[in-house]
Amino acid sequence: MNVSLVGATGYGGVELIRLLHQHPVFKLNAIYSHSKGGESIRSYFPHLLGLCELIMDDIDPAAVKAKSDLVFLAVPAGISRDWSKKLREAGLKVVDLSGDFRLEDPDEYETWYKKDAIAPEELEGVVFGLADVAAEAIKTAEFISNPGCYPTASLLGLYPLAINGLILPGSIIIDAKSGVSGAGRGASVGSLFCEVADNLKIYKVSQHQHTPEIEQQLNKWDPAIGLITFETHLIPMNRGIMVTEYVELVSPMTARELHDLYSETYQNAPFVRVRPLGEFPSTKEVQGSNYCDIGVTVNPRTGKALIVAVLDNLVKGAAGQAIQNANIWTGQDPATGLELVPMYP
Repeated sequence: MNVSLVGATGYGGVELIRLLHQHPVFKLNAIYSHSKGGESIRSYFPHLLGLCELIMDDIDPAAVKAKSDLVFLAVPAGISRDWSKKLREAGLKVVDLSGDFRLEDPDEYETWYKKDAIAPEELEGVVFGLADVAAEAIKTAEFISNPGCYPTASLLGLYPLAINGLILPGSIIIDAKSGVSGAGRGASVGSLFCEVADNLKIYKVSQHQHTPEIEQQLNKWDPAIGLITFETHLIPMNRGIMVTEYVELVSPMTARELHDLYSETYQNAPFVRVRPLGEFPSTKEVQGSNYCDIGVTVNPRTGKALIVAVLDNLVKGAAGQAIQNANIWTGQDPATGLELVPMYP
């Protein structure tokens, strides 16, 4: 199946190129750019020598449709909305990696993204593609909005509790940490080596734009959950996300009971690995892979549930999940082309 990529000069885009290169069904046959048409993708990524030397074309929905049936849209929020509409009107399946279609409430979008919201009718048929728990909805989607990296880790960490109504309303605290690639490839003072190396800092305090995305989905699973506390930190490494989640439970549970709940919930989810009881994951253990690893316990002193979830923000948090969604959407095994052993060390 021929597929195209719109927006390839960022980290998410080049990760899509890497993963699609070894996919047995999807063939990347065209790359498009809204600003760099006519340039070779290899001029931005020399490591693609002999692997992918496509010339990026200017975006023309009719031309895209002539070359493919499915498009991965890896452009920033605010730009995605315009191109996705045109590509959908041309009859293409679109998997969008931006944040433009994740929030259903226009006021929420404008508050958190500081941009004008898209028209409500453009959200019709959009499925939030949390692939490991939303496969049935994805199969009949008109358009897939790929979740963000922080929300993927946070939501997979909380899903078994939320779907069973086990969370005390207003009690969720998420301490989230990300590698520098999560900030994108654009130049900024905050991502300079001297700013990041040997340093750990909190950022976007109580105003990270992924907060309402997480709340929206949690409250679909359990409307009583309400608001969450979500804070993010930048750590001095290239890839990886770790979320540590603290939750007060509606009724007491033992660590064994909590672990059994998670193991049962994810027994048929190939990319969610629940660690043995008493074992907790680190970011290195999923690097370069499409896995989300989860460790759980209950604090015996406070009775609070503790969940630790890790993933590679560029794979499971972006390109890998986008391909997993596309696999499901096109009737393939969700794991097709994604059974990658994590890189270690």
